[in-house]
Amino acid sequence: MLTRQDFEGNERPTWCPGCGNYAILNAVKMALAEKNIAPHEALVVTGIGCGSKLPHYMKVTGFQGLHGRTVAVATGAHLANHSLRVLTVHGDGDGYGEGLAHFLNAARRNIDIVDVVQDNRIYGLTKGQYSPTSEHGKRTPTSPEGAADWPVQPLAMAITAGATFVSRGYSGELKHLAWLIGEALDHPGYALVDVLQPCVTFNRGYAYDFYNERVYKLEDEEGYDPSDKAAAWERALEWGDRIPIGVFYRTELPTYEGQVPALRAGPLVQQPLKTLQPRQVEALQAETM
Repeated sequence: MLTRQDFEGNERPTWCPGCGNYAILNAVKMALAEKNIAPHEALVVTGIGCGSKLPHYMKVTGFQGLHGRTVAVATGAHLANHSLRVLTVHGDGDGYGEGLAHFLNAARRNIDIVDVVQDNRIYGLTKGQYSPTSEHGKRTPTSPEGAADWPVQPLAMAITAGATFVSRGYSGELKHLAWLIGEALDHPGYALVDVLQPCVTFNRGYAYDFYNERVYKLEDEEGYDPSDKAAAWERALEWGDRIPIGVFYRTELPTYEGQVPALRAGPLVQQPLKTLQPRQVEALQAETM
């Protein structure tokens, strides 16, 4: 049986003391160990941002791509080798800003990946500009008079787009967050884990004190049914004195790769290459040159 120590890396994290990314790093390790997914059986794809260095700090196969293209890279990797358990770990700017179209289409297609979004409601790496999830009127170095944009609603958008697993965790609830990631790893299809991740340097208004007195777990709410899509959508829009965390919505539909004959035959990287005959090569050359 694997333990968290099996995923310990050789590099020390360089995040700010108190950053919520430390909990996300530990939660990913805990979930992979709990599900007995060995380091060589998982792929963690990241983009650009403070938290995107996460695979540098653990023993796992990692791929760091371009800003906003994390889900696109993860989709390609998964379709090439769906024997791997593919996770993304990236920020709200990467996932809901530059990568918004990829996020929605992965949900719509039900690609079997786990999409962990470090949602700190700010661009931390570039020193505190407002992000897609920042509140309207947010004052930052690039919006001294207050942000004119209204924040995106990622959970509601995911449900509307057709995601089959939609959840939210909180860095201040480590065991609960690890459990959520584990549930996402078990889910067949696209699984969103939006994480309330305090940025203690550039977004102090949404640090631990703010969330600790507001978050509540949907699992503790009597009668809450995550298969009820309308109820899930309503809770996804709840934000204020009470902020829900947990599994908002869960259902099962055919995955994208489960509907493609070539992928049903097994991972592409394990399938034998078919040799083209000279006449086939000539026909391709004539068609494309």
